Amino acid sequence: MVNKDIILVTGCAGFIGYHLCKNLLKKNLMVIGFDNLNDYYDVNLKKNRLKILKNYKNFKFFNLDIREESKVSNNFKEYKYTHIIHLAAQAGVRDSEKKPYDYQSNNVIGFYNVLYASKNIKVKNFVFASSSSVYGSKKNFPLNENMAVDKPLSFYAASKKNNENTAFSFSNIYKIQCTGLRFFTVYGPYGRPDMALYKFVENIYKGKKISLHNYGKHVRDWTYIDDVVRCIRKVLVIKDQSEIPYNVYNIGSGKPETLNKFIKIISKILNKKPRIMNLPLQKGDVYKTHADISKIRQYIKSHSFTSID
Repeated sequence: MVNKDIILVTGCAGFIGYHLCKNLLKKNLMVIGFDNLNDYYDVNLKKNRLKILKNYKNFKFFNLDIREESKVSNNFKEYKYTHIIHLAAQAGVRDSEKKPYDYQSNNVIGFYNVLYASKNIKVKNFVFASSSSVYGSKKNFPLNENMAVDKPLSFYAASKKNNENTAFSFSNIYKIQCTGLRFFTVYGPYGRPDMALYKFVENIYKGKKISLHNYGKHVRDWTYIDDVVRCIRKVLVIKDQSEIPYNVYNIGSGKPETLNKFIKIISKILNKKPRIMNLPLQKGDVYKTHADISKIRQYIKSHSFTSID
């Protein structure tokens, strides 16, 4: 990437967005961020992340809701971004059962607005967040990008699969390069407080009970945030010369571990025994995720992924 490039990161005050922006800014790249600072979780956490990003002179922020098509379109016409990293979305699998409309409006309509505006200014690469949840309840592991993903188990997963389909169509019709990233259980500092890591640490530390669905037997491909940022940086500069310039990549560690082991490590570090309330498997949840990362490996070569320990 060169200094004349202008990179837009939507959802810049979110967990992944914040870490990605910080990394790009340290490389002296011009970064513009969108975020509507919604209250899905503590807005102060988002504001704190944003405050850090605003310390960089090469960062500009817009408090903008991607569902407002005209505002998105006008902004794109003014700044003519060269690269888009679209991370803004309504997060959370379980919450999508309670508020399906929010996921339709943010993750489907909002996504379309950003993608359409990207097409109009002919961006070099439109990179967007998908999710491992699109795989549903597969029984064969590791999960690879060529598997059929036509049976999403949640509204959240369905919205992400919709994004992949729409992006493929845009690549086919308009020849805009689109790159989907299926993230696998990303964790790390400044993460969302509703994520397992933070809930477990807080409750164990305070001596409160932690709820363990599926009796802690869930297996997750835990992926550290620094590894995720590295992968995004790599795919951002790929030049796809295919007739249909569309691609999707698993972004995971390829080293799944059980929820029980995750809790065991936290308990050991805190030197406190967890109080556990075991519960059955929750509707819409999947038992296991395990990413086949051979496709992204061709770009990150010998990179060693961070272990949960």
